[in-house]
Amino acid sequence: MEPTDWLLTGEERGNPATRLDRRRQDGTAWSAGNDVRPLVHGATYFAELLAGIRALRAGDLLLFTDWRGDPDERLAGPGTEVGAVLRGAAERGVVVKGLVWHSHLDSFRFSEEENRHLGKEVRAGGGEYLLDMRVRPGGSHHQKCVVLRHPGRPELDVAYVGGIDLSRNRNDDIDHHGDERSEPIAEAYGPHPPWHDIQLAIRGPAVGDIETVFRERWTDPAPLTRSPLSRLRERLHREDTQADPLPAQQPDPTPQGSHVVQVLRTYPNRILRGYDFAPDGERSIARAYLKALGRARALIYLEDQYLWSPDVVKYFARALRANPRLRLIAVIPSVPEQDGALTLPMNLIGRITALEALSQAGGDRVAVYGVENHAGTPVYVHAKVCVIDDVWAAVGSDNVNLRSWTHDSELSCAVLDETEDGREPHDPGGLGDGARRYARDLRLMLSREHLDQEEPRTPHAPDPLCDPVGAFDSFAAAAAALDSWHERGRDGARPPGRLRTYRAPELSRLRRLLAKPLYRVIVDPDGRPLLLRLRKTF
Repeated sequence: MEPTDWLLTGEERGNPATRLDRRRQDGTAWSAGNDVRPLVHGATYFAELLAGIRALRAGDLLLFTDWRGDPDERLAGPGTEVGAVLRGAAERGVVVKGLVWHSHLDSFRFSEEENRHLGKEVRAGGGEYLLDMRVRPGGSHHQKCVVLRHPGRPELDVAYVGGIDLSRNRNDDIDHHGDERSEPIAEAYGPHPPWHDIQLAIRGPAVGDIETVFRERWTDPAPLTRSPLSRLRERLHREDTQADPLPAQQPDPTPQGSHVVQVLRTYPNRILRGYDFAPDGERSIARAYLKALGRARALIYLEDQYLWSPDVVKYFARALRANPRLRLIAVIPSVPEQDGALTLPMNLIGRITALEALSQAGGDRVAVYGVENHAGTPVYVHAKVCVIDDVWAAVGSDNVNLRSWTHDSELSCAVLDETEDGREPHDPGGLGDGARRYARDLRLMLSREHLDQEEPRTPHAPDPLCDPVGAFDSFAAAAAALDSWHERGRDGARPPGRLRTYRAPELSRLRRLLAKPLYRVIVDPDGRPLLLRLRKTF
């Protein structure tokens, strides 16, 4: 296997303005020698992040981007509120810099005040925090990363990338009882919505790539907002609107492991003036998926918050049609986050049409599931994960929809492990790539949680979940058993597992007709340049 079989070259990224692909002397668009650890659940991530921040000393560097930040969200119990922890780091002399989405008005149930309040905490300690609205109309900065650098102690350098915001609802664990500090979402999830999510902890040279992503946004010369109303609010709130210089970037950390990491992004094509580091936007997340899907032969495993958009799902459908033994497992929220009379159809129409397209392409080779906790409460799936043939795995902030692939800012990491996995089947895809340890372990870790299965106690013991067909059948059997138990009125012992077969609700023809324009304009807009839209490509 060559990395270029699965990963984008710099030319394929399609954004010559970025520094990402010019950082290495050999011109490779990825870094080797990394150690990547999946941190499943917010509680796991937050505990590690808290320890990492508390270990920072004066002169160390803490950089973070976020969609929403709640200053009172606890990382690990009383006294570990996000705002206080970041403020404390800045007061110790740590260089703290934050870029958080400015957000739309709170009257639209977004995060304007929460993001502003977190900034007050950071600035009170001497850190710098910018509210960034350099997006397309209706768009957001959706990247979620934290970079910790330690001049003189590079072995401690780490970057966290994934789907977990520093905000309420996220601090849940494998039992999925929800975060004690919760914000309400759809009624079905209850007062403390159970929350399934994932973040990556990355050590090695890729830390420098992720820091570069932050630095490109930080040094963007464009004003933080073009809106006269937002500029007036900035003055009224005395917000910082000018980015101070960053310390010089340290050399990349030395190799730490066997993982090849490619940093992928979405930036929209901004009207009038684009980003100086992406004048026409960047769609490397979309392009990476298209390249990886071209090699899919055995199993696509997805966990996704949305799984919307026929314009995106058609590439999964194309792979299913081209490969008659290819299967797809998708784990998604049982109920959309918003359940209002207007917002629910807007959220459902894209999913319904996307799942119809997948079903038409793959038939019974496509299986879609929701998740519930052991009390029977649905778990909100916020994770964004894709594993293809136990070789290529991507985790990030991006969802499978047009908004994430073209319109908002997103950040993801695709990982190839140079270490082959010794368990059967050795080469699920049959292309000679060989199953890879990281991708398979990630899929199995997530699958075992949903199936309530423990890891085999005997090393190298046969594991039916390694086999794509065995995994597909195990999911189907577990969901059927749990569905049947519910249909019987929960009579008898609850079967193991947390999977429920997803059944898309019916929308009348009229509701579909009314919801579709709102879905296209508001829920899942297109941020591509006009020429790419016309060509229907990325």
